[in-house]
This record gives sequence, structure tokens and C-alpha cells, in this order.
Amino acid sequence: MEKIKISGSEKMYEICSIMPESRTVLKIVFPEKEDVPETWDGDILLHTAGGIQCSTITGYNTVYLQEGQTVYLSNDGSIYVPPVPPEPAPEPIPPTLEEIKAAKKSEISAVCEQVIYSGCDVTLSDGEMHHFSLTIRDQINLFGKQAQMAAGAEEIEYHADGDPCRYYSREDMENIIGSATWYVSYHTTYCNALNMWIEGGQTAEEVQEIFYGSDVPDEYRSEVLQAYLIQIAEMAGGGETRNESEETGG
Repeated sequence: MEKIKISGSEKMYEICSIMPESRTVLKIVFPEKEDVPETWDGDILLHTAGGIQCSTITGYNTVYLQEGQTVYLSNDGSIYVPPVPPEPAPEPIPPTLEEIKAAKKSEISAVCEQVIYSGCDVTLSDGEMHHFSLTIRDQINLFGKQAQMAAGAEEIEYHADGDPCRYYSREDMENIIGSATWYVSYHTTYCNALNMWIEGGQTAEEVQEIFYGSDVPDEYRSEVLQAYLIQIAEMAGGGETRNESEETGG
């Protein structure tokens, strides 16, 4: 095992290893923590296991860092400075009631849009039920079909989802446009009522529980929504004014 001693001292210290850690730091590992010299005021004289001096290391007089029996010495006077621990993450600020309402309105609006875009089923004169998507483009197309009928067209070209384009009778086209208009208007009215309910919410919990498909409390039902709900109940063959998902797509 190699040994070292500090110039000016006769005491010899056994070491396990000695090697540069960087250009300015030297690493020395001792067998035990108790074997580490107390001072480093002098050159480091390196000896072989047989006690023969084989090298002199100068300038490493500052303890840069000590970890147990391992010592790091610097030749530029530098001392290890531990990194500053990061500041703890601040506690998240809970959203205000107004922020919760705004987020809920955005959520409801997005669902309403998708429900409308998904379209509605229409039973035509052939006795079959056909599905028609109602994206913005589809709604614009149907508006154009109204213009064609207003100009006197008796056969109007259009297509149901998944079907090829075909001519529809004036009666069928009026049915398609009427059903689509009703569907869009109902969901727009229902969404508006939900927004009124959200706006009137008194607590975050109350607002968070509102979802697209909820039964709107009476105090937030406009006369238009109430009329729609009565119509839906009549179409379903009942007398209650509930939000029927089968009829509304909600």
C-alpha cells in the first residue's frame, strides 16, 4: 500500500489511492477516516509500499472536500460549495369561482358543438331512417338547399352519411332541413340554459357537477327551452319535461 507524508512532518500515512479529480483537485483515499492528516501545510511526499519516496506533489494545501476517508485537495484555494437546494414548489393556487365557471362553460360549449356536428336521424318518405351530419359546412349546404327550394326546385341533390349523393323530393328535403334546424336550435338553447345555470352557481362544487345532459333546474329554463322540452316529452309519448338523450343526442 502506498504511503504519503507531508513535508515538515515525519508521520507516514498509508493510502488506498491518489489521483487527480480535475485540473485543480486531487483525490486521496485513506483506509480509515482516522488516518486522514489534520493539516496539509506542505508538499505531499509520495512513497512506495516499501517506503521509498517516488514523487513530490506541490500546491495542494486546501481541503476542497472531505467525505469520510476520502479527501479532495485543491491547488487554487477553492472549497466545495454544495448546490443550493431548489426552492420548494409553491402550493398551487386554487382556481377562483369565476375561473371554474369559465372552464365549465368552455367544456359545455365544446360538447354542445360536437353533439351538433354529430348530426341527427331523419325518417324520410321511404320509411327508412337516415343520418345527417351537421358540421358548419353541412349547415351551410342545407342553407343553400333552402335557396334552391325557394327558387322552385322540386328535386334537390344531397346525401345522408355514408350514402351516395341522390335527388331528394321537396318534401324529404323540407323534412331534412326542418329536422336539422330543430336539432341545432334545441341544442343551442339547451347549451345557453346550462351556461345560465353555471353563471348562477354559488359554489365550485355546484358548478363542477354540471354536465352536458344535466336536467336544467326550473329557474334556469327559458321559455324557449321549456317549449322544446314539452315537445320532446310529447314526441316520446310522455308528459314529463326531462332532457331525453334519445331525442336530443345529449
